[in-house]
Amino acid sequence: MPANIVKKRKLSYDADSLKTKKTPKLMRDKAKIEANMKAKNLKKKSTVAKNTTATVASFTSEKSKAKKEPLKKTTKPVPQPAEESEEDSEDDDEEQTVAKQLEAEAEAGVSASAGSESDSEPEESSVQEGKEDEAQEDEAQEEEKEVQTFKELGVVDALCEACDNLGYKKPTPIQQKSIPAAVTGRDIIGLAETGSGKTAAFSIPILQALLDKPQPYFALVLAPTRELATQIGQVFDALGAQISLRCAVIIGGLDMITQSIALSKKPHVIVATPGRILDHLEKTKGFSLRSLKYLVMDEADRLLDMDFGPILDKILKFLPRERNTYLFSATMSSKIESLQRASLRNPVHVSISANKYQTVSTLKQNYVFIPHMHKDTYLIYLITEFAGQTTIVFTRTQYEAQRISILLRTLGFGAIPLYGQLSQTARLGALNKFKSGSREILVATDVAARGLDIPKVDLVINFDLPQDSKTYVHRVGRTARAGKSGVAITIMTQYDIEIFTRIEAALGMKFPEYPTEKNEVMVFQGRVEEAQHHAKMEMKQLQESKGNKRGGKTQRGPRGAGGNRRRHDGMDAEEG
Repeated sequence: MPANIVKKRKLSYDADSLKTKKTPKLMRDKAKIEANMKAKNLKKKSTVAKNTTATVASFTSEKSKAKKEPLKKTTKPVPQPAEESEEDSEDDDEEQTVAKQLEAEAEAGVSASAGSESDSEPEESSVQEGKEDEAQEDEAQEEEKEVQTFKELGVVDALCEACDNLGYKKPTPIQQKSIPAAVTGRDIIGLAETGSGKTAAFSIPILQALLDKPQPYFALVLAPTRELATQIGQVFDALGAQISLRCAVIIGGLDMITQSIALSKKPHVIVATPGRILDHLEKTKGFSLRSLKYLVMDEADRLLDMDFGPILDKILKFLPRERNTYLFSATMSSKIESLQRASLRNPVHVSISANKYQTVSTLKQNYVFIPHMHKDTYLIYLITEFAGQTTIVFTRTQYEAQRISILLRTLGFGAIPLYGQLSQTARLGALNKFKSGSREILVATDVAARGLDIPKVDLVINFDLPQDSKTYVHRVGRTARAGKSGVAITIMTQYDIEIFTRIEAALGMKFPEYPTEKNEVMVFQGRVEEAQHHAKMEMKQLQESKGNKRGGKTQRGPRGAGGNRRRHDGMDAEEG
């Protein structure tokens, strides 16, 4: 037999004998590997079961928290098989192949188990999403639940009682949003339409902080007009009556020495116009606001519109940097943003105005379109239609305010004028007469269009159309305040169409026309013409009297001088 054949047989035999020889060992290794794989597979399933149990436990835990905070959707991680370690074995190709096959089978089993767990995950996820929806609905219901009392806002009992005594039964939206942040010590920038309760929104947190740490010169409130400052002071006095609050109103037109004495008594709260408080900071000996804790700028847009910007900058230099600052405004502008950056630190923005210029929903707005020559007649007709209701008539000029006031008084209506050139005593006197009801009609220029909180105004008549929508909103905001209803009627002539259209566009609404019958209106024409003549003559006398006083041509006794002063101040003719 050839040697090579013998060699091949030898090799073949050796291989067969080797295979036969190793078979018992491979069988043992195979059994060992299978046992290891089964153990690892059981371990994997145990891990999956633990993960599932943990997930269910987390669902149960989150369910208990659902009404406190919304759930976040989570994706349960799919368990991955642990890294396999091969058993030590001989470096034989066949043995390694068997081992790899067994490992592949084991991994397939684990993957199937994990896949089965993954298949059940959408059901658990849907359950979780259902819990989330339920929690979010609960949270939405809590948010929609309106605050009914000041106590719920964190206001102390003493101030809650004061609010109740003043008739503040339920917090307004601006109060609901600003008071909780303010009582925690945050700076506030509040945007809200006029008549929304802004004064109480900043006065209540200040008084509550004062109760905790009483000290003199605790708060300074800046207002653009003397009337508004006086009104804010009255609110502080009323709210602080039970806590022995000392409040000083420092405004122009009054004696500096008297005000210096008031400041020397160390009031807790100072309400002031910017110009006059700056005078005292610069000139009044011993007066300092270096320990001030709160600064309020009310009607901030008006402050800046009246060019108080440089004065505000000077006032801020007299105040400490460490303080709380509240800025309230009806509108937001670039000037307001600059003032905010200069005076507030990380403020909370509070707004209840969806539109840049917005009127309240309880205000009914109308117009009448008439020839210019019949304005006075239609005015008298409208006032007669609303006889007995408190009314503010807005004019564009001081002259018209005086003339219309005389016209109305001549026709038997209780009217009194209010405009910027009046002395402070006359302005406060006019407001007090109107508030008390002794005069039912206030004829005013735009000096009275901001911030005045007259408890009950039923009707606003725009005798002269305002020049822009912003002024319009401030005028009509004198009525329908704090949830009450009101009516605003604008008298429009052929010369006012363009401005009126712009106002409607800015407010995003169309005003309905107030129904009138020309025949009924013109019944008043004869009497109105007589009253117009009388008003014209009296206005002429007033102008001559004013000119004589300026020129020093007349010298009268106390009664004559007093009479001229009353007429110059625009007080009632029967009192002159």
